[in-house]
Amino acid sequence: MNNNLKLALAVVVLAGGGAFLWMTQRPMPMDTAQMGAGNGGPIADVKIPTEMSSLAEIGKRAFDAKCATCHGANAAGTQGKAPPLVHQYYRPGHHADAAFFLAAQNGVRAHHWRFGDMPPIEGVTKGDIKGIVAYVRSLQKENGIN
Repeated sequence: MNNNLKLALAVVVLAGGGAFLWMTQRPMPMDTAQMGAGNGGPIADVKIPTEMSSLAEIGKRAFDAKCATCHGANAAGTQGKAPPLVHQYYRPGHHADAAFFLAAQNGVRAHHWRFGDMPPIEGVTKGDIKGIVAYVRSLQKENGIN
């Protein structure tokens, strides 16, 4: 086998392997039935913790005031509007706490869902976001998302 043929074969094998890894390791979009136009109902079933830290309690109030309009009560998402934050995509190992700060302050381009871009949230403080993150993380933990 000549060197050019070996090189071409190696390129094809590497490209195919890379494409396979990219397709199998990237997060898949949420069920499309949950993303498009919907009745505005919740997307996820969320179990509520019986007890939360005082920071998470404060965060719940901030979440209800600043986030629930789109992300739904208890971060369950809203069909046709915004994704649930009680979802594996938002687990700490995939979206660190800093991602929530950046999203609230700068907005986010749609990447895991088809709801459109999230705008920055007016009037939310870093203290609000710290509480919101504590609240969302407590919901996630109660629902087996760690």
